Amino acid sequence: MKELTVKMSSKATDEQLLYANILEKGMLVGLLLMFITFALYVFGIMPAAIPVADLSGLWNQPVHDYLVAINDNYLHREHLTTGWSWITLIRNGDFLNFVPVAILSGVTIICYLSIAPGLFKRGDKAYGIMAVAEAVILALAASGLLSVGH
Repeated sequence: MKELTVKMSSKATDEQLLYANILEKGMLVGLLLMFITFALYVFGIMPAAIPVADLSGLWNQPVHDYLVAINDNYLHREHLTTGWSWITLIRNGDFLNFVPVAILSGVTIICYLSIAPGLFKRGDKAYGIMAVAEAVILALAASGLLSVGH
């Protein structure tokens, strides 16, 4: 039987370095924004839709009950705030905090899209297709267009 030998390299590829650099910068931007938006919220610089003092009484509820309670008592919207509908509430400090979370979640999509051209240029079509497919799947999942359950 012939043995299969895999050549391992201790050096990172250009794509690995690009992915890591984008991920690092995106993480730092998201983390910095997280600190800033949290400070705006917790110090009352921006108004909160749900008063901070009332949160501890709401946190012990199942998600649906929590959403109903905040809608009935504070938001008074026609529909519950689910999915991306929080964007309409970012003028409130408690919902502005979702922006850095969305940024942190989206950085991986940018990373995959950034490395795909280099993979194709190098002739690594399988990895290029996987990078594009991963970005598309993550973007579709984040969009809310795909859903599982009810």
